[in-house]
Amino acid sequence: METGSIEREIHIDARPEVVYEVVSRPEHLREWWPDEAELDPVPGGTGVLTFGDRNAPDAHVAPLTVIEADPPRRFSFRWVYDQDGPATPANSLLVVLDLVPSGDGTLLRLTETGFREKGWEAAVLEEQYREHVRGWDHYLPRLVAYVAKLVSTP
Repeated sequence: METGSIEREIHIDARPEVVYEVVSRPEHLREWWPDEAELDPVPGGTGVLTFGDRNAPDAHVAPLTVIEADPPRRFSFRWVYDQDGPATPANSLLVVLDLVPSGDGTLLRLTETGFREKGWEAAVLEEQYREHVRGWDHYLPRLVAYVAKLVSTP
């Protein structure tokens, strides 16, 4: 199993400026991805993504550090690291969202890397990789649907 990176491309029927806001602003993120999002979408900005009810024992809270914020071309962040320290290439995953104009819309290219660098044992590495593949395959169509609803609202 290849566990080095996850790459996805999707076409979104909206301008890159709109898509950039939807992938970088907490008020939009929580509409298609985590249940809660708190972050400062500037380079070096930090925050958390919460999946599930924050007060429930099975909630998953993932810290996040913004690496690049280059509207409307690229938004990238590191996540899945210990909240007690800063995100580094050795302890976190890097998500890069490139937005490329495509006709009247945007081609979103997502790349997530850093799985091997985390130092997980093989079984954990494979499970985390599979979980993230399933996650992006679930959430990216929600992103497309949310943007469609957003741009169709007068």
